[in-house]
Order: sequence, then C-alpha cells, then structure tokens
Amino acid sequence: MFEIKKYFDSANPNSKANNFRKKRFDLFLELFDDIIKNQTRVDILDVGGWEIFWKNMGIEKYPNVHILLLNIDKQQTTLPNICSTVGDGCDMNWLSYSKFDIVFSNSVIEHVGDFDRQKQFAKEVKRIGKRYFVQTPNFFFPIEPHFMFFGFHWLTRSMRIFLLTHFNLGWYKKFNDKEKAQKLVDEIRLLKLNELKRLFPNGQVYKEKYFGLNKSFIVTN
Repeated sequence: MFEIKKYFDSANPNSKANNFRKKRFDLFLELFDDIIKNQTRVDILDVGGWEIFWKNMGIEKYPNVHILLLNIDKQQTTLPNICSTVGDGCDMNWLSYSKFDIVFSNSVIEHVGDFDRQKQFAKEVKRIGKRYFVQTPNFFFPIEPHFMFFGFHWLTRSMRIFLLTHFNLGWYKKFNDKEKAQKLVDEIRLLKLNELKRLFPNGQVYKEKYFGLNKSFIVTN
C-alpha cells in the first residue's frame, strides 16, 4: 500500500501522478495555445485548484495568464498573477456568463456529491467559461485514486463506510467518527464515460491511459 501511495503521490515531483499532470498540462497548453499566445490577458478560473499545481507546471513563464482559485476554503497564494476566493463550484451565481476565458478543473467534479450536484457543477463551468478543461478519474479504472484500494468504488456504500472506519486507506487515516466516513463516501462519486458525455455533450473527450486502461478522462471545448 505504501509503494502505491508513493507512486501516485502528487507531492513527489518524480511520481506517476505528477507525470500525468505534466502531460495533462502539455495538452492544456496545446489546446489553448492560440489564447495564451495571442491575448494580452488570459483569465482562468480554477475550480478546486491549488497554486502549487500551477507553480509546478511553470505558470511563471506566462505573465499574461491570471488565475483565480475557487475553493470552499481560502487558499494562500504568493504569485502576483494568482489569487484565491471562497465559493461552491456548483453555485457560482455571483460570476457572470462567459466571465473567464477558460474554466479549469482537475479531479474535482467527482468530489461534489451525487449526479444532480455534478450536473449543476458542469452547468456552471459551461456558463462561466468561454472554454473549459475538466479532468476526472474513470469509474471503471480498478484502483480508486483517493483510497488506493482495488475496486473500492465498486463496493456497496455500507462496505465502503465499514472499511473507512476500520482501516487506513490511501490518503485517509481510519475514521473514528462513522458520520464523517459516511459524508466522505457520499461526497466522492467517480464518473463513467457516458455520464461525462451527458454532462458535457458538446465537449471533446481525451482518455488518459495507464497499462492500456482508461485511468481518467479530460473533457474540453
């Protein structure tokens, strides 16, 4: 279990997780090259993001790119072109239509709750961004990325809660509070490809492969 965590630890610059992120960012730059190179200012809303991600990707090379991080908690920022605000990605009514050139979201939509909440998240992303780039893990990939447990997301809700209250799993220590374990289980819902296409019917889907399997999906427009 430790070796799996080490392999996918995003804090480790040489981990497989960071290799995926770098490839993902290369795709992002390729897809939005026209905007980044030709606009004097590019406004990006990163829903659920962290400054460290953009630092690791070398965002300082792009001074015309300005990023607003939106999270349920305020994030500390140090770069002049990155700032942070607090909000719910499923309800951003305070932001106007097409407010941002790009809405970016990396491994967040699976954290917002049930499918109705995911629909609302997708609706807001499409409303606020002129374009979008949304990544999420694949439901059918066997290793659940949060708990690092084979087939965890395919188990019944009660079994997942049982495991969380009896064992350390992935990035989480054993829960002594059953209600907190229930809340976490209900918050994380991995998406299937057909569901992602329903949420973003006009988007183009890219598949991230690992050992020939679809590890995660990126949908963009």
